[in-house]
Amino acid sequence: MNTVLQLRNAITGLSQPARFAYFADRSIPYLIGLTGVGFGIGFYLSFASDVDYQQGATIRIMYVHVPAAWLSLLCYTIMTVNAVGSLVWRHPLADVAARAAAPLGVAFTFVALVTGALWGKPMWGAWWVWDARLTSMFILLIMYLGIVAINRAIDEPTRAARVVAVLIIVGFVNIPIIKFSVDWWNTLHQPASVLRIGGPAVDIEFLRPLLTMATAFTAFFFTLYIGAIRNEIWRRKLVSQQRLAARAAAQREA
Repeated sequence: MNTVLQLRNAITGLSQPARFAYFADRSIPYLIGLTGVGFGIGFYLSFASDVDYQQGATIRIMYVHVPAAWLSLLCYTIMTVNAVGSLVWRHPLADVAARAAAPLGVAFTFVALVTGALWGKPMWGAWWVWDARLTSMFILLIMYLGIVAINRAIDEPTRAARVVAVLIIVGFVNIPIIKFSVDWWNTLHQPASVLRIGGPAVDIEFLRPLLTMATAFTAFFFTLYIGAIRNEIWRRKLVSQQRLAARAAAQREA
């Protein structure tokens, strides 16, 4: 019980910008180290592993494509949690965290789509097909771009946070569609082969580098994400100081 209370108090404490900035300064170096080690081991395992008897060397695209696709969904899920925290509980950093995640979601979704096209051409004979999984992923990219655009178009942070939070929560319906599209509809995209009830269907020769690269990409994501939140906190603090200085200057002139 004490552990749960301590964890809750620690999470609550991170809602204060100064404490979160301190947490970011302490955690980012470790995340950078984990990212570097993970990518080093992951790239070694990726190129040292055997090629697939059907897909050949193109199987190695999986080691980038799959982690990027996972993170594109994880990023939107994190944004949704923050959107609920912003609307329901008025968490001080929830809208900052949601805003910081959107550009990362754009990047990882774009990487997933591009690597998927590179992988799909030799496997399917086409760069792109409008099947359920690919179309819903493309819609996710459009949603990310729309959220980024709205955040930049609305100058007032509080109003932008409310509008974006509602859009994020409504758009979350696309996440289970992406996840289960290969089960609900006939699609060229293969079904889940790692996270499934019967256990991974991927051979250990390919699963080992895949999970290593997934760990490295996840550490990389959180490195960028925590840094982006810290930068957004600093940016808002600077904007607030500039507005106070401008207001004081206007009062002196008056």
